[in-house]
Amino acid sequence: MVQETLARASRAVRVRWPALLQVATHIGALGPLALLAWDGLHGNLTADPVRAVILRTGKTALVLLLLSLGCTPASTWLGFRRAVNLRRPLGLYAFLYASLHLLTFVALDYGLDLALLRQALFEKPYALVGLACFLLLVPLAVTATRGWMRRLGKRWKRLHRLVYLALPLALVHYIWVVKAGVRTPLPYAAAGLLLLAARLPWVRRAAARWRKGSGRVGQRASG
Repeated sequence: MVQETLARASRAVRVRWPALLQVATHIGALGPLALLAWDGLHGNLTADPVRAVILRTGKTALVLLLLSLGCTPASTWLGFRRAVNLRRPLGLYAFLYASLHLLTFVALDYGLDLALLRQALFEKPYALVGLACFLLLVPLAVTATRGWMRRLGKRWKRLHRLVYLALPLALVHYIWVVKAGVRTPLPYAAAGLLLLAARLPWVRRAAARWRKGSGRVGQRASG
């Protein structure tokens, strides 16, 4: 009786696992925004709340972008196939935070003053790099639906390779924005470089060989 109950529970978890993973992804991605709103309502955004919002939304956008790009290696190297289904929501949430990051910079920090914004783009390299990164993300977010995938066909994959250019720009932007030194962004830069390296053809072939080899070892062990 106990074994049957445990077996049913195990089957229920396996069936519901994809839905639970999706829910956890949405909650995790929206958590920083909820915390930011909470801190704003309770006056916990430091002495410079605008800069705090800019830094927090930008950092969250970068983390979500890294997680989105980490889904394919997680599937290829670790065999976590469900991760592939999380790429799109993570990428869209990254774009959401990037939009809030840019909106805060343009509207709250510079008061929608076009002259000041133009001056900032020429005098502050991080602003120009950040804008270039955002512009690269716009077509990726717009065409993230299955409808656009069908319309664009093979061109969809080519278009979405722009993310491999957007990520280095996002990392450079973050390094320049953070004034506390270079050490803080280093883990993000290292993660980004590893994720980009995982896309190299010879690395992908090595991953395929490693997966096949580990699969054979597992079969021998079970046999």
